[in-house]
Amino acid sequence: MTKAIRTLGPDLYPKALFGWWTAGGDVAGTCVWTGPYPVLLSAMPGPAASELAEVLAGREPAVPGVNGTQETAENFADAWTRRTGSPARVARHERLHRLAGLDMPDPPPEGAARVADVGDQDLVRDWYAAFRRDAGGHGDPNTAMIDGRLAEGGIVLWEAGGRPVALAGRTPAIAGTARVAPVYTPAEHRRRGYGAAVTAAVTRAAQDAGAEEVVLFTDLANPTSNGVYHRLGYRPVEDRLVLAFPSPTRP
Repeated sequence: MTKAIRTLGPDLYPKALFGWWTAGGDVAGTCVWTGPYPVLLSAMPGPAASELAEVLAGREPAVPGVNGTQETAENFADAWTRRTGSPARVARHERLHRLAGLDMPDPPPEGAARVADVGDQDLVRDWYAAFRRDAGGHGDPNTAMIDGRLAEGGIVLWEAGGRPVALAGRTPAIAGTARVAPVYTPAEHRRRGYGAAVTAAVTRAAQDAGAEEVVLFTDLANPTSNGVYHRLGYRPVEDRLVLAFPSPTRP
């Protein structure tokens, strides 16, 4: 995210917020908030999450939700509800995975991977939006971010029968770590191994570009995708809770 902002400029995420909480001079918690997305929290002490909720409750636009470890997210949400009167609802349970060792699909499905380019812009934008809808997100995806990812060669398509059938994106490696996101297969092409194949291809591309670690998040409500990533060699690191807040009622 920070690399994308440095590369594409501050207008990529208007009013982006980065913060930290210190205890005894040491950083004990961090947060990132980029507009329409839930505020993203590291693990942090309970008082830090509560204080952050108090600070953000007075900002506009209102925070739409929070993403953190269960304890941290619940501490933030409790303070948010006390301050705003807006109750939290569970949006999804996520799991962070780290690649232990890549196991390519064997046998692979029909087709082959290729790096998406500017000629694929409309398709890629449409599929990013479809992924966002399937994941329960609101609003449109950030087209500047998508176009920047295309320019960097960070989006891979799987093609079969002469047409794209699945997509996977990756971030550039920061501190040696790249993230795979999103992975999307249109409904009419699912259950044919294309999602696994394109995920393996984009993972290999991240490694070839210098990533020492590759990570991804999964929705725990989707056991099919979790099983696919496990077979590719991804292993659980930690679980996270995403809570959504309705529009707050100001006291």
